[in-house]
Amino acid sequence: MLKSFRYILFPFSIIYGFIIWFRNKLFDKKILRSATFNFPLICVGNLCAGGSGKTPMTEYLIRLLRNKYNVATLSRGYKRKTKGFAIADENTTAIDIGDEPTQLHKKFPAITVAVAEERIVGIPQLLHARPETKVIILDDAFQHREVKAGLNMLLTEYNDLYTRDFILPAGNLRDVRSSSKRAHIIIVTKCHPDLSEEEKQAVVKELHPLNFQKIFFTKIEYANPYHLFTKETRFINPACNILLVCGIANPAPLKQMLTSYTDTYEMIVFHDHHIFGIDDLKEIKKQFEKIESENKIILTTEKDGVRLAKYENELKYFPIYVLPMRHTFLFNEEEKFNANIISFVESYYTN
Repeated sequence: MLKSFRYILFPFSIIYGFIIWFRNKLFDKKILRSATFNFPLICVGNLCAGGSGKTPMTEYLIRLLRNKYNVATLSRGYKRKTKGFAIADENTTAIDIGDEPTQLHKKFPAITVAVAEERIVGIPQLLHARPETKVIILDDAFQHREVKAGLNMLLTEYNDLYTRDFILPAGNLRDVRSSSKRAHIIIVTKCHPDLSEEEKQAVVKELHPLNFQKIFFTKIEYANPYHLFTKETRFINPACNILLVCGIANPAPLKQMLTSYTDTYEMIVFHDHHIFGIDDLKEIKKQFEKIESENKIILTTEKDGVRLAKYENELKYFPIYVLPMRHTFLFNEEEKFNANIISFVESYYTN
């Protein structure tokens, strides 16, 4: 049904794709100008509408750089209820800056987490407010060409490569495939852990990178869940009954992971960036109470956790746990990737 419906939308994709292609040409011909900064800007993005692991990659970069440089992140703050430029502080919530920036702020309170609809406006404001900043990570900014980052990182899922997709609304691409040529680093995410060299080379051949482009492969690695409010970690045994609550673009890897924990689980799925309301809490509690076992928990993602945190009074007595995830590089290429990132940043600060 979905495929048939999307075939109907194909003419709209042609129109939208032409608009995006024409806009890119205006930037390529310098009719529309991209601002450049003599400052290390790392852009983390993708071509599709969500689900490739941008926020965990931003977290990876923060962990890599924060001990040596004052790191800041700048994003749009999708679905926040505020406008303009803002920097997260101890009172900031997901309503103020969006769920993903809030997640970054909660996990890395020592760095600067900022939001602005227009990054070309937000970057100077960030540097004015935090002049000690040495590197800015632009989260989900690949398609926003008003700013030209010094290092563009493009993420694409192993099971949903951009080469196999089509432009919205018939497909999931929000930018044309040829835009991949702007990437300096391409990361194939959510690979299966035992990816072979032959499978790797088949993907490299399909992506057909330019001479200057480097390709890396990562898998998802999940850590032990921690309680949403007490932060106490817990090991999940096979006898545990799980109610999974998530509002993310692609829950498939999460569901696959759960099958390694337990044979059966319940699931309530919301759309990506869902803002939870009281009715949602009632549904979650209702489904949880239906599980007869005493050994049961509610499991959610970190992104969903920051949106549920405002209901502490309603949920604090429930066993609601958050599942953290990270990118892990395959083929022993973590150090190679790290060296590329550090070399880029250092190039701005060495004589």
